[in-house]
Amino acid sequence: MTLLQDLTGRLIRFSEERLAHVLEHPEMEGQTDKIAETLAAPDGIIESRHDATVHLYYRLYEQTPVTQKFLLVAVKWLDDDAFIITAFLTSRAPKGAIVWHK
Repeated sequence: MTLLQDLTGRLIRFSEERLAHVLEHPEMEGQTDKIAETLAAPDGIIESRHDATVHLYYRLYEQTPVTQKFLLVAVKWLDDDAFIITAFLTSRAPKGAIVWHK
């Protein structure tokens, strides 16, 4: 398990099981540094429309294995814990209530 920090310094767990899930998407191979970077320096953070305890951190990357894309990292926030649910590349910025924006 790896601990990553978000832009406020809060610690977020990234388990081996969740990493394996992320790596099921071949384009995510070699993108773990960008996951950490997206958490630490996102373009924005959106509250999930489906679960208010999930925040979607996103950052636009000009170069990815599949052209210009947003990297989206979904983080589940509990009272005393936070962990990555998934991460993937997408053409669209997420929609929802703005938690934070650059």
